Amino acid sequence: MRRRRRQDDDLHNKERWLISYADFITLLFAFFVVMYSVSSVNEGKYKVLSETLTGVFNAPQRSFQPIEVGDQPRRSTPQAAEDVIDPPVTEAPQNPSMSEQGRTEALRAMADQLALEFDELINQGVVTLETSDDWLELSLRNSLLFGSGDAEPHYDAFEVVEKIAGVLRNRDNAIRVEGFTDNLPIRTNAFPSNWELSAARAAAIVRMLSMEGVESERLAAVGYGEYQPVARNDTEEGRRRNRRVVLLVSRDASIRGAMR
Repeated sequence: MRRRRRQDDDLHNKERWLISYADFITLLFAFFVVMYSVSSVNEGKYKVLSETLTGVFNAPQRSFQPIEVGDQPRRSTPQAAEDVIDPPVTEAPQNPSMSEQGRTEALRAMADQLALEFDELINQGVVTLETSDDWLELSLRNSLLFGSGDAEPHYDAFEVVEKIAGVLRNRDNAIRVEGFTDNLPIRTNAFPSNWELSAARAAAIVRMLSMEGVESERLAAVGYGEYQPVARNDTEEGRRRNRRVVLLVSRDASIRGAMR
């Protein structure tokens, strides 16, 4: 009986190393788990952290000299002459009249373009073109634009206005459109007098120019009725000349200051 108990004790002592081995394996497994968790990096958070640190270390210096708390700020010493950067200086034009001269030349260039566009009609006397240092005057017979006693443009008027707009758009010159009639009275529901007829025709041309891309703030419409004739009204030819629409293109940009 004693012999059998001794054999059992010997067997139990020989297997104790398994407990230590199991503990070691458990600790080793835990070690590798910890190492794996440490080595696994969140790429998104790492990128944000990296960009933040880069921005901090590469940020431009905000002050040349630090100011210590309790001390008065030091005044920067004058730099050497070659280190001082002078602010840009805008030079005034040498000749104050150069700007006006340039605008006058641009006005004459527009007149040359209009002369090319309406060369045939100018030769026929239907269109007249005059220019000065301050104004460009393009006069169009009403027959080219409207029917008798009407302010609705007819078909041919659209091509005429399109050509004019092609020269006048994308500029800043003020444009005043003036309407004129002969002295024959008119009394209709739409036009009680020649005042309304001439103003409506001028406004129609202004509206067409705006539709063709000429800036609306540059445009004004004026109706003179029968009171600014260029010829005698006692002949058919004189009355035909008086029925007209005139475009006055100013050298300057101010539409309200464009008075002649």
